Amino acid sequence: MVETGKPSLATRLAYGIGGAAGGIKNNGFEYVLLLFYSQIMGLSAVLVAAALWIALLIDAFSDPVVGYWSDNMRTKWGRRHPLMYIAMLPVAIAYFFVWNPPTELSGLNLFAWLLGFTVIVRLMYTFFEVPSTALAAELTQDYDERTSLMSFRYFFAWVGGLTVQIILFFFLLKSSEGDPSGFFHIPGWNTYGLIGASCIFASIAITSLGTHRHIPHLKAPPAARKLTPVKILGEIWETVSNPSFRALFIATLFGLLASGISATLNQYINGFFWEFTNDQIGGLTVAVYVSAILALVIAPPVGKAFGKKKAAIIIGFLAFTIAPMPVILRQFGLLPPNGSDALYYIVITVTIFDLALIIAYQMLAASMVADIVEQNELATGRRSEGIYFAGISFMRKLAQGMGVLTASGVLAVASITPGMRAAQASEESIRILGWGYALSLLTLWTIMMVCISFYRISREDHEANLEALRSGATTQPRFEKS
Repeated sequence: MVETGKPSLATRLAYGIGGAAGGIKNNGFEYVLLLFYSQIMGLSAVLVAAALWIALLIDAFSDPVVGYWSDNMRTKWGRRHPLMYIAMLPVAIAYFFVWNPPTELSGLNLFAWLLGFTVIVRLMYTFFEVPSTALAAELTQDYDERTSLMSFRYFFAWVGGLTVQIILFFFLLKSSEGDPSGFFHIPGWNTYGLIGASCIFASIAITSLGTHRHIPHLKAPPAARKLTPVKILGEIWETVSNPSFRALFIATLFGLLASGISATLNQYINGFFWEFTNDQIGGLTVAVYVSAILALVIAPPVGKAFGKKKAAIIIGFLAFTIAPMPVILRQFGLLPPNGSDALYYIVITVTIFDLALIIAYQMLAASMVADIVEQNELATGRRSEGIYFAGISFMRKLAQGMGVLTASGVLAVASITPGMRAAQASEESIRILGWGYALSLLTLWTIMMVCISFYRISREDHEANLEALRSGATTQPRFEKS
Protein backbone atom coordinates (compact mmCIF):
# COMPACT_ATOMS: atom_id res chain seq x y z
CA MET A 1 0.00 0.00 0.00
CA VAL A 2 1.02 3.63 -0.47
CA GLU A 3 2.61 5.21 2.58
CA THR A 4 0.33 7.73 4.28
CA GLY A 5 3.00 9.20 6.51
CA LYS A 6 6.58 10.41 6.20
CA PRO A 7 8.89 8.52 3.82
CA SER A 8 12.25 7.62 5.36
CA LEU A 9 15.30 9.78 4.71
CA ALA A 10 16.77 6.96 2.61
CA THR A 11 13.65 6.94 0.43
CA ARG A 12 13.66 10.72 0.02
CA LEU A 13 17.36 10.71 -0.88
CA ALA A 14 17.00 7.83 -3.35
CA TYR A 15 14.01 9.49 -4.99
CA GLY A 16 15.64 12.91 -4.98
CA ILE A 17 18.98 11.88 -6.48
CA GLY A 18 17.15 10.89 -9.65
CA GLY A 19 16.60 14.58 -10.26
CA ALA A 20 20.34 15.00 -10.89
CA ALA A 21 20.02 13.14 -14.21
CA GLY A 22 17.47 15.64 -15.46
CA GLY A 23 19.44 18.57 -14.06
CA ILE A 24 22.59 17.53 -15.92
CA LYS A 25 20.71 16.88 -19.17
CA ASN A 26 18.71 20.10 -18.96
CA ASN A 27 21.68 22.26 -18.03
CA GLY A 28 23.62 20.89 -20.94
CA PHE A 29 20.86 21.13 -23.51
CA GLU A 30 19.35 24.42 -22.37
CA TYR A 31 22.32 26.45 -21.16
CA VAL A 32 25.36 25.54 -23.23
CA LEU A 33 24.40 23.31 -26.19
CA LEU A 34 23.52 26.28 -28.42
CA LEU A 35 26.77 27.95 -27.38
CA PHE A 36 28.83 24.81 -28.10
CA TYR A 37 27.38 23.94 -31.48
CA SER A 38 26.88 27.50 -32.75
CA GLN A 39 29.77 29.55 -31.38
CA ILE A 40 32.40 26.78 -31.10
CA MET A 41 31.49 24.14 -33.70
CA GLY A 42 30.29 26.76 -36.20
CA LEU A 43 26.83 25.37 -36.88
CA SER A 44 24.17 27.99 -37.64
CA ALA A 45 22.17 28.96 -34.55
CA VAL A 46 19.01 28.42 -36.59
CA LEU A 47 20.07 24.83 -37.38
CA VAL A 48 20.95 24.17 -33.73
CA ALA A 49 17.56 25.48 -32.63
CA ALA A 50 15.89 23.41 -35.35
CA ALA A 51 17.63 20.23 -34.18
CA LEU A 52 16.63 20.87 -30.58
CA TRP A 53 13.07 21.72 -31.57
CA ILE A 54 12.63 18.61 -33.74
CA ALA A 55 14.06 16.38 -31.00
CA LEU A 56 11.77 17.97 -28.42
CA LEU A 57 8.74 17.59 -30.66
CA ILE A 58 9.41 13.90 -31.27
CA ASP A 59 10.11 13.31 -27.61
CA ALA A 60 7.12 15.28 -26.36
CA PHE A 61 4.64 13.01 -28.11
CA SER A 62 6.27 9.99 -26.48
CA ASP A 63 5.37 11.30 -23.00
CA PRO A 64 1.66 10.34 -22.94
CA VAL A 65 2.53 6.94 -24.45
CA VAL A 66 5.13 6.22 -21.77
CA GLY A 67 2.86 7.65 -19.08
CA TYR A 68 -0.09 5.47 -20.06
CA TRP A 69 2.20 2.45 -20.43
CA SER A 70 3.68 2.92 -16.95
CA ASP A 71 0.18 3.31 -15.43
CA ASN A 72 -0.96 0.02 -16.92
CA MET A 73 2.17 -2.16 -17.08
CA ARG A 74 2.01 -5.54 -15.34
CA THR A 75 5.35 -7.09 -14.36
CA LYS A 76 6.91 -8.69 -11.30
CA TRP A 77 8.80 -5.39 -10.87
CA GLY A 78 5.65 -3.30 -10.87
CA ARG A 79 4.49 -0.55 -13.21
CA ARG A 80 7.37 1.92 -13.08
CA HIS A 81 10.75 0.28 -12.52
CA PRO A 82 11.14 -1.80 -15.72
CA LEU A 83 11.01 1.38 -17.81
CA MET A 84 13.42 3.13 -15.46
CA TYR A 85 15.97 0.32 -15.79
CA ILE A 86 15.65 0.30 -19.58
CA ALA A 87 16.67 3.96 -19.75
CA MET A 88 19.96 3.84 -17.84
CA LEU A 89 22.57 2.80 -20.38
CA PRO A 90 21.18 4.18 -23.69
CA VAL A 91 20.62 7.72 -22.37
CA ALA A 92 24.15 7.88 -20.92
CA ILE A 93 25.83 6.65 -24.12
CA ALA A 94 23.84 9.02 -26.34
CA TYR A 95 24.55 11.99 -24.06
CA PHE A 96 28.28 11.30 -24.34
CA PHE A 97 28.14 11.39 -28.15
CA VAL A 98 26.21 14.68 -28.19
CA TRP A 99 29.31 16.41 -26.80
CA ASN A 100 31.82 14.39 -28.83
CA PRO A 101 31.00 14.98 -32.50
CA PRO A 102 33.69 13.97 -35.02
CA THR A 103 35.87 16.99 -35.75
CA GLU A 104 35.48 16.56 -39.51
CA LEU A 105 31.71 17.05 -39.42
CA SER A 106 30.21 20.38 -40.46
CA GLY A 107 27.04 21.84 -41.93
CA LEU A 108 24.20 19.40 -42.50
CA ASN A 109 26.30 16.41 -41.41
CA LEU A 110 26.92 18.04 -38.04
CA PHE A 111 23.22 18.94 -37.87
CA ALA A 112 22.29 15.28 -38.48
CA TRP A 113 24.67 14.14 -35.72
CA LEU A 114 23.21 16.63 -33.25
CA LEU A 115 19.63 15.78 -34.17
CA GLY A 116 20.10 12.01 -34.03
CA PHE A 117 21.73 11.87 -30.62
CA THR A 118 19.51 14.51 -29.00
CA VAL A 119 16.48 12.49 -30.13
CA ILE A 120 17.92 9.34 -28.51
CA VAL A 121 18.81 11.19 -25.29
CA ARG A 122 15.36 12.71 -24.94
CA LEU A 123 13.39 9.59 -25.86
CA MET A 124 15.34 7.31 -23.53
CA TYR A 125 15.31 9.84 -20.70
CA THR A 126 11.50 9.90 -20.94
CA PHE A 127 11.51 6.21 -20.02
CA PHE A 128 13.07 7.24 -16.71
CA GLU A 129 11.58 10.66 -16.10
CA VAL A 130 7.86 9.91 -16.45
CA PRO A 131 7.65 6.75 -14.29
CA SER A 132 10.12 8.00 -11.68
CA THR A 133 8.37 11.34 -11.12
CA ALA A 134 5.04 9.48 -10.93
CA LEU A 135 6.43 7.64 -7.90
CA ALA A 136 5.99 10.81 -5.81
CA ALA A 137 2.22 10.22 -5.68
CA GLU A 138 2.77 6.55 -4.78
CA LEU A 139 5.48 6.79 -2.14
CA THR A 140 3.23 8.90 0.12
CA GLN A 141 -0.29 10.30 0.16
CA ASP A 142 0.53 12.98 2.73
CA TYR A 143 -0.11 16.54 1.46
CA ASP A 144 3.06 18.03 2.97
CA GLU A 145 5.37 15.03 2.50
CA ARG A 146 4.79 15.16 -1.23
CA THR A 147 6.24 18.66 -1.16
CA SER A 148 9.22 17.29 0.76
CA LEU A 149 9.77 14.54 -1.84
CA MET A 150 9.59 17.00 -4.70
CA SER A 151 11.87 19.40 -2.84
CA PHE A 152 14.55 16.73 -2.66
CA ARG A 153 14.02 15.97 -6.35
CA TYR A 154 14.46 19.58 -7.45
CA PHE A 155 17.33 20.17 -5.02
CA PHE A 156 19.37 17.37 -6.58
CA ALA A 157 18.33 18.44 -10.07
CA TRP A 158 19.83 21.87 -9.52
CA VAL A 159 22.87 20.63 -7.59
CA GLY A 160 23.63 17.91 -10.14
CA GLY A 161 23.32 20.21 -13.12
CA LEU A 162 25.33 22.96 -11.44
CA THR A 163 28.12 20.65 -10.31
CA VAL A 164 28.83 19.36 -13.79
CA GLN A 165 28.59 22.90 -15.20
CA ILE A 166 31.05 24.16 -12.57
CA ILE A 167 33.48 21.43 -13.57
CA LEU A 168 33.13 22.61 -17.17
CA PHE A 169 33.81 26.29 -16.49
CA PHE A 170 36.43 25.93 -13.74
CA PHE A 171 38.43 22.90 -14.77
CA LEU A 172 37.73 21.84 -18.36
CA LEU A 173 37.69 25.03 -20.43
CA LYS A 174 41.31 26.23 -20.67
CA SER A 175 41.81 29.90 -21.50
CA SER A 176 44.32 30.97 -24.12
CA GLU A 177 45.43 34.11 -25.95
CA GLY A 178 42.43 35.44 -27.82
CA ASP A 179 40.10 33.12 -25.90
CA PRO A 180 40.09 34.26 -22.24
CA SER A 181 36.85 32.41 -21.52
CA GLY A 182 38.24 29.10 -22.76
CA PHE A 183 35.00 28.46 -24.67
CA PHE A 184 36.91 27.30 -27.77
CA HIS A 185 38.84 24.56 -25.93
CA ILE A 186 37.04 21.59 -27.54
CA PRO A 187 38.70 18.78 -25.49
CA GLY A 188 37.11 20.36 -22.41
CA TRP A 189 33.67 20.02 -23.96
CA ASN A 190 34.40 16.40 -24.86
CA THR A 191 35.33 15.58 -21.26
CA TYR A 192 32.24 17.44 -20.06
CA GLY A 193 30.16 14.98 -22.09
CA LEU A 194 31.89 11.99 -20.50
CA ILE A 195 31.43 13.29 -16.95
CA GLY A 196 27.80 14.22 -17.59
CA ALA A 197 26.99 10.84 -19.11
CA SER A 198 28.58 8.98 -16.17
CA CYS A 199 26.66 11.04 -13.61
CA ILE A 200 23.36 10.57 -15.48
CA PHE A 201 23.87 6.81 -15.42
CA ALA A 202 24.70 6.81 -11.70
CA SER A 203 21.72 9.05 -10.84
CA ILE A 204 19.21 6.86 -12.66
CA ALA A 205 20.71 3.72 -11.12
CA ILE A 206 20.52 5.10 -7.56
CA THR A 207 16.86 6.10 -7.86
CA SER A 208 15.82 2.89 -9.60
CA LEU A 209 17.64 0.60 -7.16
CA GLY A 210 16.97 2.79 -4.12
CA THR A 211 13.19 2.70 -4.59
CA HIS A 212 13.05 -0.91 -5.79
CA ARG A 213 12.19 -2.21 -2.32
CA HIS A 214 8.93 -0.23 -2.40
CA ILE A 215 7.59 -2.09 -5.43
CA PRO A 216 5.42 -4.56 -3.40
CA HIS A 217 3.77 -1.62 -1.60
CA LEU A 218 3.05 0.60 -4.60
CA LYS A 219 -0.35 0.87 -6.24
CA ALA A 220 -1.27 -1.98 -8.58
CA PRO A 221 -2.28 -1.29 -12.20
CA PRO A 222 -6.01 -1.27 -13.01
CA ALA A 223 -7.76 -4.57 -13.65
CA ALA A 224 -6.96 -6.18 -16.97
CA ARG A 225 -9.41 -5.06 -19.62
CA LYS A 226 -9.75 -5.09 -23.36
CA LEU A 227 -8.16 -1.95 -24.72
CA THR A 228 -8.48 -0.43 -28.16
CA PRO A 229 -6.73 2.70 -29.46
CA VAL A 230 -10.02 4.59 -29.17
CA LYS A 231 -10.54 3.47 -25.57
CA ILE A 232 -6.96 4.35 -24.64
CA LEU A 233 -7.33 7.84 -26.10
CA GLY A 234 -10.66 8.20 -24.30
CA GLU A 235 -9.10 7.29 -20.94
CA ILE A 236 -6.21 9.70 -21.50
CA TRP A 237 -8.62 12.49 -22.41
CA GLU A 238 -10.80 11.76 -19.37
CA THR A 239 -7.72 11.91 -17.15
CA VAL A 240 -6.32 15.19 -18.46
CA SER A 241 -9.73 16.92 -18.40
CA ASN A 242 -9.32 17.60 -14.67
CA PRO A 243 -9.62 21.42 -14.21
CA SER A 244 -6.70 21.65 -11.79
CA PHE A 245 -4.52 19.73 -14.20
CA ARG A 246 -5.52 22.09 -17.01
CA ALA A 247 -4.47 25.05 -14.87
CA LEU A 248 -1.04 23.54 -14.17
CA PHE A 249 -0.71 22.35 -17.77
CA ILE A 250 -1.23 25.82 -19.25
CA ALA A 251 0.85 27.49 -16.52
CA THR A 252 3.66 25.09 -17.38
CA LEU A 253 3.46 26.14 -21.02
CA PHE A 254 4.11 29.80 -20.28
CA GLY A 255 6.46 29.27 -17.34
CA LEU A 256 8.75 26.91 -19.19
CA LEU A 257 8.61 28.95 -22.36
CA ALA A 258 10.14 31.69 -20.23
CA SER A 259 12.61 29.23 -18.72
CA GLY A 260 13.68 28.07 -22.17
CA ILE A 261 14.38 31.66 -23.18
CA SER A 262 16.20 32.37 -19.93
CA ALA A 263 18.30 29.21 -20.03
CA THR A 264 19.34 29.68 -23.65
CA LEU A 265 20.21 33.36 -23.31
CA ASN A 266 21.82 33.07 -19.86
CA GLN A 267 25.36 32.57 -21.17
CA TYR A 268 24.90 35.44 -23.62
CA ILE A 269 23.64 37.73 -20.83
CA ASN A 270 26.63 36.82 -18.66
CA GLY A 271 29.22 36.93 -21.44
CA PHE A 272 27.92 39.69 -23.74
CA PHE A 273 25.61 41.87 -21.63
CA TRP A 274 27.54 41.86 -18.34
CA GLU A 275 30.93 40.95 -19.90
CA PHE A 276 31.77 38.69 -16.99
CA THR A 277 34.97 36.65 -17.10
CA ASN A 278 34.98 32.86 -17.09
CA ASP A 279 35.85 32.87 -13.37
CA GLN A 280 32.98 35.25 -12.61
CA ILE A 281 30.52 33.08 -14.55
CA GLY A 282 31.79 30.08 -12.63
CA GLY A 283 31.31 32.04 -9.41
CA LEU A 284 27.69 32.72 -10.32
CA THR A 285 27.20 29.02 -10.90
CA VAL A 286 28.76 28.11 -7.55
CA ALA A 287 26.55 30.65 -5.79
CA VAL A 288 23.45 28.85 -6.98
CA TYR A 289 24.32 26.01 -4.58
CA VAL A 290 23.22 28.42 -1.89
CA SER A 291 19.98 29.02 -3.82
CA ALA A 292 19.22 25.29 -3.95
CA ILE A 293 19.79 24.92 -0.21
CA LEU A 294 17.61 27.94 0.57
CA ALA A 295 14.84 26.56 -1.65
CA LEU A 296 14.96 23.19 0.14
CA VAL A 297 14.51 25.07 3.41
CA ILE A 298 11.81 27.48 2.11
CA ALA A 299 9.38 25.35 0.08
CA PRO A 300 8.10 22.75 2.60
CA PRO A 301 7.31 25.12 5.52
CA VAL A 302 5.83 27.84 3.29
CA GLY A 303 3.67 25.24 1.52
CA LYS A 304 2.56 23.89 4.90
CA ALA A 305 1.77 27.35 6.27
CA PHE A 306 -0.14 28.79 3.30
CA GLY A 307 -1.13 25.75 1.24
CA LYS A 308 0.63 24.90 -2.00
CA LYS A 309 -1.40 27.12 -4.33
CA LYS A 310 -1.11 30.32 -2.28
CA ALA A 311 2.53 29.63 -1.47
CA ALA A 312 3.34 29.08 -5.15
CA ILE A 313 1.63 32.33 -6.15
CA ILE A 314 3.35 34.39 -3.44
CA ILE A 315 6.81 32.92 -4.05
CA GLY A 316 6.36 32.95 -7.82
CA PHE A 317 5.33 36.61 -7.91
CA LEU A 318 8.40 37.63 -5.92
CA ALA A 319 10.78 35.44 -7.91
CA PHE A 320 9.63 36.35 -11.38
CA THR A 321 9.50 40.07 -10.65
CA ILE A 322 13.06 40.14 -9.35
CA ALA A 323 14.66 37.95 -12.08
CA PRO A 324 14.94 40.44 -14.98
CA MET A 325 15.28 43.53 -12.78
CA PRO A 326 19.10 43.95 -12.97
CA VAL A 327 18.97 43.87 -16.77
CA ILE A 328 16.18 46.48 -16.84
CA LEU A 329 18.05 48.72 -14.39
CA ARG A 330 21.17 48.52 -16.55
CA GLN A 331 19.16 49.62 -19.61
CA PHE A 332 18.37 52.85 -17.76
CA GLY A 333 21.94 53.31 -16.56
CA LEU A 334 21.11 52.61 -12.92
CA LEU A 335 23.81 50.03 -12.23
CA PRO A 336 27.62 50.29 -11.92
CA PRO A 337 29.59 49.86 -15.16
CA ASN A 338 30.71 46.51 -16.54
CA GLY A 339 34.00 45.34 -15.12
CA SER A 340 33.35 46.80 -11.66
CA ASP A 341 33.29 44.65 -8.54
CA ALA A 342 30.11 46.41 -7.38
CA LEU A 343 28.18 45.21 -10.42
CA TYR A 344 29.25 41.63 -9.92
CA TYR A 345 28.29 41.65 -6.24
CA ILE A 346 24.84 43.07 -7.09
CA VAL A 347 24.19 40.46 -9.78
CA ILE A 348 25.40 37.52 -7.69
CA THR A 349 23.30 38.60 -4.67
CA VAL A 350 20.15 38.99 -6.75
CA THR A 351 20.87 35.64 -8.43
CA ILE A 352 21.15 33.76 -5.13
CA PHE A 353 17.87 34.96 -3.65
CA ASP A 354 15.90 35.04 -6.88
CA LEU A 355 16.87 31.52 -7.89
CA ALA A 356 16.05 30.27 -4.40
CA LEU A 357 12.50 31.55 -4.89
CA ILE A 358 12.26 30.15 -8.42
CA ILE A 359 13.38 26.69 -7.28
CA ALA A 360 10.96 26.81 -4.33
CA TYR A 361 8.15 27.65 -6.75
CA GLN A 362 9.10 24.68 -8.93
CA MET A 363 9.05 22.36 -5.91
CA LEU A 364 5.56 23.48 -4.91
CA ALA A 365 4.16 23.33 -8.45
CA ALA A 366 5.46 19.78 -8.92
CA SER A 367 3.90 18.68 -5.64
CA MET A 368 0.57 20.14 -6.77
CA VAL A 369 0.52 17.67 -9.67
CA ALA A 370 0.70 14.70 -7.28
CA ASP A 371 -2.40 15.86 -5.40
CA ILE A 372 -4.54 15.62 -8.54
CA VAL A 373 -4.06 11.82 -8.60
CA GLU A 374 -6.55 11.00 -5.82
CA GLN A 375 -9.09 13.43 -7.19
CA ASN A 376 -8.88 11.69 -10.56
CA GLU A 377 -9.07 8.24 -8.94
CA LEU A 378 -12.24 9.27 -7.15
CA ALA A 379 -13.78 10.43 -10.41
CA THR A 380 -12.61 7.65 -12.76
CA GLY A 381 -11.62 4.70 -10.57
CA ARG A 382 -8.09 4.70 -12.05
CA ARG A 383 -4.68 5.75 -10.73
CA SER A 384 -3.08 7.84 -13.47
CA GLU A 385 0.13 9.22 -11.98
CA GLY A 386 2.05 8.49 -15.16
CA ILE A 387 -0.40 10.35 -17.40
CA TYR A 388 -0.37 13.46 -15.20
CA PHE A 389 3.39 13.72 -14.91
CA ALA A 390 3.73 12.81 -18.59
CA GLY A 391 1.38 15.67 -19.44
CA ILE A 392 3.50 18.16 -17.55
CA SER A 393 6.63 16.67 -19.13
CA PHE A 394 4.99 16.94 -22.57
CA MET A 395 4.26 20.62 -22.09
CA ARG A 396 7.68 21.23 -20.57
CA LYS A 397 9.40 19.93 -23.69
CA LEU A 398 7.23 21.82 -26.14
CA ALA A 399 7.56 25.03 -24.14
CA GLN A 400 11.32 24.79 -23.80
CA GLY A 401 11.63 24.04 -27.49
CA MET A 402 9.69 27.18 -28.29
CA GLY A 403 11.84 29.02 -25.75
CA VAL A 404 15.04 27.97 -27.53
CA LEU A 405 13.54 28.98 -30.87
CA THR A 406 12.45 32.37 -29.46
CA ALA A 407 15.87 32.90 -27.90
CA SER A 408 17.50 32.17 -31.25
CA GLY A 409 15.24 34.85 -32.74
CA VAL A 410 16.39 37.35 -30.11
CA LEU A 411 20.01 36.57 -31.00
CA ALA A 412 19.26 37.02 -34.69
CA VAL A 413 17.52 40.37 -34.15
CA ALA A 414 20.43 41.47 -31.96
CA SER A 415 22.84 40.48 -34.78
CA ILE A 416 24.84 38.15 -32.50
CA THR A 417 26.26 35.64 -34.98
CA PRO A 418 28.11 32.29 -34.66
CA GLY A 419 31.73 32.70 -33.58
CA MET A 420 31.24 36.29 -32.38
CA ARG A 421 33.13 37.33 -29.25
CA ALA A 422 31.66 39.75 -26.69
CA ALA A 423 34.05 42.54 -27.72
CA GLN A 424 32.77 42.35 -31.31
CA ALA A 425 29.11 43.00 -30.42
CA SER A 426 27.83 46.55 -30.95
CA GLU A 427 26.21 48.63 -28.23
CA GLU A 428 22.89 48.40 -30.07
CA SER A 429 23.13 44.60 -30.23
CA ILE A 430 23.70 44.43 -26.47
CA ARG A 431 20.76 46.74 -25.82
CA ILE A 432 18.42 44.61 -27.97
CA LEU A 433 19.67 41.44 -26.26
CA GLY A 434 18.85 42.91 -22.84
CA TRP A 435 15.35 44.07 -23.74
CA GLY A 436 14.53 40.84 -25.54
CA TYR A 437 15.56 38.86 -22.46
CA ALA A 438 13.85 41.00 -19.81
CA LEU A 439 10.52 41.74 -21.51
CA SER A 440 10.04 38.14 -22.67
CA LEU A 441 10.46 36.85 -19.11
CA LEU A 442 8.17 39.43 -17.50
CA THR A 443 5.36 38.85 -19.99
CA LEU A 444 5.43 35.05 -19.91
CA TRP A 445 5.81 34.71 -16.16
CA THR A 446 2.89 37.07 -15.55
CA ILE A 447 0.65 34.90 -17.73
CA MET A 448 1.88 31.81 -15.87
CA MET A 449 0.88 33.23 -12.47
CA VAL A 450 -2.61 34.04 -13.76
CA CYS A 451 -3.02 30.46 -15.01
CA ILE A 452 -1.91 28.80 -11.79
CA SER A 453 -4.50 30.80 -9.83
CA PHE A 454 -7.15 28.51 -11.37
CA TYR A 455 -5.76 25.41 -9.60
CA ARG A 456 -8.52 24.15 -7.26
CA ILE A 457 -7.12 21.61 -4.78
CA SER A 458 -6.51 22.83 -1.22
CA ARG A 459 -5.26 20.80 1.75
CA GLU A 460 -8.88 20.29 2.82
CA ASP A 461 -9.85 19.09 -0.65
CA HIS A 462 -6.99 16.59 -0.69
CA GLU A 463 -7.87 15.18 2.73
CA ALA A 464 -11.54 14.91 1.73
CA ASN A 465 -10.55 13.01 -1.42
CA LEU A 466 -8.42 10.58 0.61
CA GLU A 467 -11.27 10.01 3.07
CA ALA A 468 -13.72 9.40 0.24
CA LEU A 469 -11.37 6.82 -1.31
CA ARG A 470 -10.90 5.07 2.02
CA SER A 471 -14.65 4.84 2.48
CA GLY A 472 -15.17 3.57 -1.05
CA ALA A 473 -17.20 6.59 -2.13
CA THR A 474 -18.11 6.94 -5.81
CA THR A 475 -19.27 10.57 -5.72
CA GLN A 476 -17.48 13.31 -7.60
CA PRO A 477 -14.39 14.83 -5.92
CA ARG A 478 -14.64 17.93 -3.82
CA PHE A 479 -13.35 21.13 -5.46
CA GLU A 480 -12.19 24.31 -3.78
CA LYS A 481 -14.56 27.14 -4.65
CA SER A 482 -12.08 29.96 -4.47
